[in-house]
Amino acid sequence: MRGFFAAAVMLLAAGSTIAAAQDSNGRESKNEIAVTIGRTFISDQGVPNTNFFDNTLRFGKGLSLEGNYARRMRRYFWGDLALEVPVIFNLDEDLNYGINTTPRQYRSLFITPAARVTVIPDLAVSPWFSFGGGIGRFGASSDLLFGGPNPGPRGKTTGVLQGGVGMDVRFPGLHRARLRFEVRDDWSGVAPINVNTGKSRQHNYYVGGGLVFHF
Repeated sequence: MRGFFAAAVMLLAAGSTIAAAQDSNGRESKNEIAVTIGRTFISDQGVPNTNFFDNTLRFGKGLSLEGNYARRMRRYFWGDLALEVPVIFNLDEDLNYGINTTPRQYRSLFITPAARVTVIPDLAVSPWFSFGGGIGRFGASSDLLFGGPNPGPRGKTTGVLQGGVGMDVRFPGLHRARLRFEVRDDWSGVAPINVNTGKSRQHNYYVGGGLVFHF
């Protein structure tokens, strides 16, 4: 997990360096760096072929961070087309289950390069839509929910499809900074949770807000 996170940070840093170099040469601003904070929401899942009390696997609302580098590729009269690299890190996804078989919590990291369309970007409020795909990494805790060592696999890598919607809001008098509000769905494989819910994939809904800086 640390290796994935370090790779994501290096990717965003590289994008920022390229953007700053282009801006120093006096070229038109085509790059942006965005940082948002929010929560990840995952639907509760029933576990088939079990009949004990509270046999539903419940997920918390993990505190999550997103970093995003984007570059505008085309400008049209109705909007912009950009390529972006959203990186979403869920720091702590708590689990709750009726018996002591699941990890106490897990972390996740999704890196999903995407195409993003922004509608009328010069307005005070500019809506956008994103679609792409990439990879995700889950890392489960070493201990179980009610204590004891986790006997199951702790790490898992999965393919991810990403879809997102959001809007950027201008600051009065500022051209290079905007507020961002967004919802993204990372559709991934299931986390290593030591129980079979009958599902092979899950939706990870990220809801967040933060700042966008243009270079």
